Amino acid sequence: MPQAAVEHTPVLVAEVLAALKVRPDGTYVDATVGGGGHSHAILQLLGPEGLLIGLDRDASALAAAEARLQGARARVVLVRENFVRLGEVVRRAGVEAVDGVLFDLGLSGFQVDVPARGFSYRQDAPLDMRMDPTQETTAADLVNRLPEKELARLLVSYGEERWARRIARVIVAARRRRPIQSTAELASLVKEAIPAAARRRGPHPARRTFQALRIAVNQELDDLRAGLEQAAAVLAGGGRLAVISFHSLEDRIVKEFFRAKSGGCTCPPKLPVCVCGAAAELRVITRRPLRPRPAEVARNPRARSARLRVAEKSGSREAGE
Repeated sequence: MPQAAVEHTPVLVAEVLAALKVRPDGTYVDATVGGGGHSHAILQLLGPEGLLIGLDRDASALAAAEARLQGARARVVLVRENFVRLGEVVRRAGVEAVDGVLFDLGLSGFQVDVPARGFSYRQDAPLDMRMDPTQETTAADLVNRLPEKELARLLVSYGEERWARRIARVIVAARRRRPIQSTAELASLVKEAIPAAARRRGPHPARRTFQALRIAVNQELDDLRAGLEQAAAVLAGGGRLAVISFHSLEDRIVKEFFRAKSGGCTCPPKLPVCVCGAAAELRVITRRPLRPRPAEVARNPRARSARLRVAEKSGSREAGE
């Protein structure tokens, strides 16, 4: 199969392993297993008593991960599932609490490098963008059905696109003539909508539009919030939560989640003593996100925008058991 041949180079591998403090007998969850790059690295540190649970909603990526992870000393459980149901997956594996959870957000090589998936503005393909091909709604559905104002709002909210209104106007005018069905057609329309002076610098003019549509199709930001809640709930005391994000919207959600969970007392500041009894659930390990070193970016340009944030569950492993 062509998809199985695609390679995805994991980012910040050494940093992830250090962040998770992998122990040979520990239990770890790779919530976005993709092609198995990070999982493979974690398994090198696990012994026969260890367990790795991997989730992915993309069947092709999961099949590639299964092939890559064969022969591991530790037990491996791979499940086709969205990480919004992470807690349920962990319980089904017979586990009450885990020692670490990793999220590697964004696209894997099994998605962006396969033209038929429709994620890339650099390759002509059907306008799809579904991480789970069994989902009903595609990017073409949104592009051809959303009212102009709603389309512009989507481009601002999920793409932080400065020229959202112009792009939405051009798209709506074009689809009146015929439906927009391909990535190349959409990329061309976005380029047409953005002033020439603004196209001369910066990334590809369609990058933000494609990002916005991908996030909307896959409900990525809402799912991320739910997935982080699930991860914090299943961590044992002293367990680590590591999240790699690739754009500011994701990173902001992770940062705000960590801040909220590490805040503890929610009483009004004027009260002389705490009456809420709230305790901090997480301790933030990375006050600033870790970034790839120049050597890694040179080897793998996709790593350039990666940011790693880490938090630790309050309490000790023994207290969580």
